[in-house]
Amino acid sequence: MGLSILLTDPYIRDPWDVARWLVGAVLLHDGVLVPITLAVGALLVPRDGPWRGPLRAGLFTAACLTVVALPAILTPRPAANPTVLPLDYVRDWLVAVGVVAGVTGVVRVLRGRRR
Repeated sequence: MGLSILLTDPYIRDPWDVARWLVGAVLLHDGVLVPITLAVGALLVPRDGPWRGPLRAGLFTAACLTVVALPAILTPRPAANPTVLPLDYVRDWLVAVGVVAGVTGVVRVLRGRRR
C-alpha cells in the first residue's frame, strides 16, 4: 500500500527524493545520533553506576526528540504564511526534554528505593 501511494501520489514528484530522505535518516540515526548518545552516556556515568540505564534511556529519548523538533526549531520566523508553524517550538521542545529529564530522575529514585 505504501509503495503504491509513493508511486501514485501527485504531491510526490520524485520517489527517489523519498528514498534519499530515508537513507539520510538512517545514516543520521546510526552514524550520528546513536554514537553521540552512547558516548555521552559512557562519559557521564560510571560503568556500573546506578544512573547508567536511566540516563542512557533519557539521553536517547531527548536526542530523538531533538532530531524530530530540529526542522521546526531552525525554520526562520516569521514565515510568509503564519499558519505553517504557529507554535513556539523551542518552548515545546524544552518542555518535552524537561519531562524526559524529570522521568529519568523519578525512575532513578524508584530504582534506588527498590534496592
